[in-house]
Amino acid sequence: MQYKLPTLFLLVFIASNPARSQDESNPLKEPLVVAAGTPLRAYLTKRFSKRLGEPVDAKLLDPLYAFDREVAPAGSEVLGTVVRLKPLPKMRRATAILGGDFTPLHEAEVEFTTLVLPDGRRVPLHTVDTPGLNSIADLRKKKAAAANQNTGVLGTAKAQVQDKIDTTRQTVSDMVRGPDKKELVEDYLWAKLPYHPQAVRRGTRFDAELTEPLQFGTATLKAEDLRLVGSQPPDDSSVQARLITPLDSDSTMQGDRVEAILSRPLFSPDHKLLLPEGTHLTGAVTVALRARWFHRGGKLRFSFENIDLPEGFQRPDLAAAQPSLRTLATLQAAEPDGKTSVKVDDEGSVKAQESKTRFVAPAIALLVASRSADNDVNKHTGVAESNTGGRTLGGISGFGLLGAAAARTSPGVATALGFYGLAWSVYTNVISRGQEVEFQKNAAVDIRFGARPGNSGAAGHAPKTDASTDRP
Repeated sequence: MQYKLPTLFLLVFIASNPARSQDESNPLKEPLVVAAGTPLRAYLTKRFSKRLGEPVDAKLLDPLYAFDREVAPAGSEVLGTVVRLKPLPKMRRATAILGGDFTPLHEAEVEFTTLVLPDGRRVPLHTVDTPGLNSIADLRKKKAAAANQNTGVLGTAKAQVQDKIDTTRQTVSDMVRGPDKKELVEDYLWAKLPYHPQAVRRGTRFDAELTEPLQFGTATLKAEDLRLVGSQPPDDSSVQARLITPLDSDSTMQGDRVEAILSRPLFSPDHKLLLPEGTHLTGAVTVALRARWFHRGGKLRFSFENIDLPEGFQRPDLAAAQPSLRTLATLQAAEPDGKTSVKVDDEGSVKAQESKTRFVAPAIALLVASRSADNDVNKHTGVAESNTGGRTLGGISGFGLLGAAAARTSPGVATALGFYGLAWSVYTNVISRGQEVEFQKNAAVDIRFGARPGNSGAAGHAPKTDASTDRP
């Protein structure tokens, strides 16, 4: 068989560039799958009562990602129902009774069954039965961030370039909050009733794990798009991840293993994919301090040293499986659990912080106790003054509305209840142990790659620990 000269040159070029030819004629197909175990980070759009079968309406707080792209944007609707009512632990139940609340308190567990995308598509799903978290989605800050198109991945001046993902987000620590003052007052007043209805407020957060993977088709990619996958992330680059290892400053020990999974893909400054969603990070705890008396909070520090690409992914230009990548990644920001606020310092340590306003409650309790004990005799009549208001307040401080009723029986009962309320307030707000730093499974964190300012550790080396690693 004879070939013309141009055809011969073409055959020689194809034979010498098989990978390029395959890339052009057979683009790579990557399945877009949200794996089972991935949490739907959602918040309630409507308040619901704690009753079996009650419908639940929510929206995604964070978008869902698969490999290198967003497949369900933030704000997508998530629908479910209350499937179980679980009694609260005995200790919490006893604490409520001591405060005068005799309601049979329950925790409502929800199963989400439908994801409604903005284009109207309804994706059936199933999640683990999940109770609401003790935190509220901060929709005010989320709207403000959406209006600011210059906000980067961590809401700082250093924007992380994202190819194929046109989203803006805040640091995870700004996306949720604990109940505000108005909500705390409402909870306090409800708890003072001997019996009251139970509901879950609007804005309450849920992290509901998928029990089955969600399929969103396939992505068509070129080999060139994946050339840098598994490369070392640039220093100071940041990305959101979720912890799959629960941590608690009360029980976690220095040296314990820590694992996390990237919730979002990470891209290079020239728009090339570095780490896809689902990339696995492993590391260890370097500092663990328990909370101590007089409200001194707990402390944790951990770092990540190894990066493994998602299971089953193979870079086209590598004949063998890619080994783990050594790196250094530390905590940049952490989502509070709602019970207490946390602060991440420049070294990546996270500490529990409590508001100074907790001292207001004992001060008010002292005034109420002194008022409840004010049973002076009228100089003109020689009869003890009724002091109805002071006795009522003392009873409420000590034992809620039931205490208020009991306080009306005698001045002595009112005084005892008033000082009981004072003692309990001083203990809980001043003397008792501080809050622990606690991360539940799937807690959202922001991870920064590369050594921090003031740290001499190079990539691949764990940061130095300090003398505070000794546990009390």
